[in-house]
Amino acid sequence: MSRFLVVLGTTSHSGKSTLVAALCRLLSDRGLRVAPFKSQNMSLNSWVTQNGSEIGIAQAVQAWAARAKPSEFMNPILLKPKGDRTSQVIVLGRSVADKSAEEYYREIDGLKGVVDRSLQELEKDYDYIVVEGAGGAAEINLFDRDLANIYVARYLQAPIILVGDIERGGVFASLFGTVQLLPEDIRPLVMGLVINKFRGDPAILGSGLKTLEELTDVPVLGVLPYLDLDIPSEDSVSLGDKKARPAGEQVDIAVIRLSRISNFTDFEPLERLARVRYVGLSEELGCPDAVIIPGTKNTVSDLLEMQEKGMADQIKSLPDTPVLGICGGYQMLGREIIDCGIEDTVGTIPGLGLLDAVTRFDLYEKRTVQVKKKVTGSGPILEPIRGQIVTGYEIHMGVTRPKGETAFGDDGAVSESGMVIGTYLHGIFENENFCNAFLDFLHRRKNPGRDQKLLPKTEVGTKAAKGDGFDELAAAVEANLDMAKIWRMLAL
Repeated sequence: MSRFLVVLGTTSHSGKSTLVAALCRLLSDRGLRVAPFKSQNMSLNSWVTQNGSEIGIAQAVQAWAARAKPSEFMNPILLKPKGDRTSQVIVLGRSVADKSAEEYYREIDGLKGVVDRSLQELEKDYDYIVVEGAGGAAEINLFDRDLANIYVARYLQAPIILVGDIERGGVFASLFGTVQLLPEDIRPLVMGLVINKFRGDPAILGSGLKTLEELTDVPVLGVLPYLDLDIPSEDSVSLGDKKARPAGEQVDIAVIRLSRISNFTDFEPLERLARVRYVGLSEELGCPDAVIIPGTKNTVSDLLEMQEKGMADQIKSLPDTPVLGICGGYQMLGREIIDCGIEDTVGTIPGLGLLDAVTRFDLYEKRTVQVKKKVTGSGPILEPIRGQIVTGYEIHMGVTRPKGETAFGDDGAVSESGMVIGTYLHGIFENENFCNAFLDFLHRRKNPGRDQKLLPKTEVGTKAAKGDGFDELAAAVEANLDMAKIWRMLAL
């Protein structure tokens, strides 16, 4: 039998996913076969496995930390909110339907079997499974239908580590309150408390930690410092943490913060190499060196809102500025979108008209696949890497028909000037050739008197997949938590 460890949180964004990633790396470093697991995830940041299954990107990241191959069994249920009290429900990597919360909860008992089966499948291949909960563990109104926390904890009867985020304030109250509100049969499983994201000297927490242990009868395993790591973000809560670099010689890239923005992890490789700022639809765009329109869970709704709030006009008014659209952003750049009732409307919606392309939504079918494409587009950005290979993954509904030149093989489109590019490829900036070509062009325009390459090439690429960020994370956890107690929980 596999051995399990469950990591729950007092709130969303408390640090559960990063602690799970760290524990996966530390167990892997010991030569053990380890896998992450999250029964139900709600996130618009997703990833596609080798067999075309869509899972939350956090579980893919944790799998990379564990040196394991991401699988649909690591995140059997993924909910992608659409912003209208409805979510797309993805079960074992495949889209099932759009459902309201009421509809989803009516079917919760049937989904328990999916969770059970997924755990059983993982047990066949792994010695240890590190389980992540979702949101806050003590949502007392949801206990009877809480697949991610209470159901899994009760099913596994495994040790629980509870994580609290000190940045949100009231961390002692949140840890104590969560322990007290847990069901009586779950409470004894909590065997360790962790305080996360502390900025300062942890010694000043000493008396509070001692009192917390006395009140809960649960040991505090340690205090984790705030860490700025090169690891993809789990969901949109992380957008609030992002701070653009100061202005100056840095290239300034504006990412449009759509209301239903998805897979903004596409742009995180840029954040250490340029000034990346996320601009709300009602904000002033200014004069960026480039604009990126990201993916979205609902292209039509975000396009209409972007037009209504004036952001579409701001983008179109920028003179000779490179514009990149990815997935839903690519669809918005075209002449029009024809919706046959799959998104929000029935009819034709004009796009931004920056690309000669038409998108049609007529089937409730999603394309989820890893791809490898040859760069076929020309123009000042793509010409230097024309003929080279890029890789990525597609997650989209709808079919786009471009006229003229494509960007990457049979994918995407390029304007006649080469300054507007659309593509369905998520993860495009993980390709060093594309990332370098894009940023080199922006640097040369911003600094016309300099001939040398200004981009530090060694910083580009999938660092998380290669392990740089995970090794740093694992070292921080090992240095600040009582690992001996954690290993004893796992009978190590």
